[in-house]
Amino acid sequence: MTEILPRVEVLRTYKLYVGGAFPRSESGRSYPVTSADGTHLANAALASRKDVRDAVVAARKAFPGWSGRTAYNRGQILYRIAEMMEGRREQFAAEVAAADGVGAARARALVSAAVDRWVYYAGWTDKIGQVLGGANPVAGPFFNLSEPEPTGVVGVLAPAGSSLLGLVAVLAPVIAAGNTAVLIADERAPLPAITLAEALATSDLPGGVANVLTGRLAELAPPLAGHADVNALDLAGAGDLAAELEELAATTLKRVLRPRPDDDWTDPDPGLTRIRPFLEIKTVWHPIGR
Repeated sequence: MTEILPRVEVLRTYKLYVGGAFPRSESGRSYPVTSADGTHLANAALASRKDVRDAVVAARKAFPGWSGRTAYNRGQILYRIAEMMEGRREQFAAEVAAADGVGAARARALVSAAVDRWVYYAGWTDKIGQVLGGANPVAGPFFNLSEPEPTGVVGVLAPAGSSLLGLVAVLAPVIAAGNTAVLIADERAPLPAITLAEALATSDLPGGVANVLTGRLAELAPPLAGHADVNALDLAGAGDLAAELEELAATTLKRVLRPRPDDDWTDPDPGLTRIRPFLEIKTVWHPIGR
């Protein structure tokens, strides 16, 4: 009889998600990730400033195609993301429990809320124009229409302490509106973010629409905020860096959504709160023939 040897667990080193692929950090660095109680979970890629630049290039390249899709099609793709997450509920629940330090029942509830948030924003994609746009009353031989358009590449800092639901709550509205995103995951609890990236990669979301970086916030956020090809920032997870990042953003006139102490990631009906800041209103004047 062949002796069965003890099995050696296959430990993972999580990678970045850039341009639809999973590269290692440009520097080759990684850092240990622990659970809320200090247990070692895995190693995550420690992204560099070069990785930030690569992610912005990928997001800019993907923007014309993503913003040019019909709103209905974007909604279909966001719904597909929810389907892919639903199929990995147990993995997400285990990672959220370890990251957020909550029990199994609470972790499953948070995963359900994250999946539902994708469905929520999938339903908003083809309604944004109806709510925020419209015909304007003007005096003269012309008519005037206003229409919301995505602002471009958005840098998103995932909030700390809500490793999956908070992340989805800031990422989903950005891409639902037709923008592309470069997201910096929660430095302490990045594993649910990379697992989400794996779900994005196996959904219908084009590569480069959402890019996920892991690493030190203080190292990655300033070059993202100061990058001239980033059009807007969501500073939800900026913490003490918020003022510095706003100053960097001002050098290129970026739109900035500041962190707010009353942000509630569990709110089931956030409305357009995180969509409206990342839209530009285009107004068209059209003459009326006589």
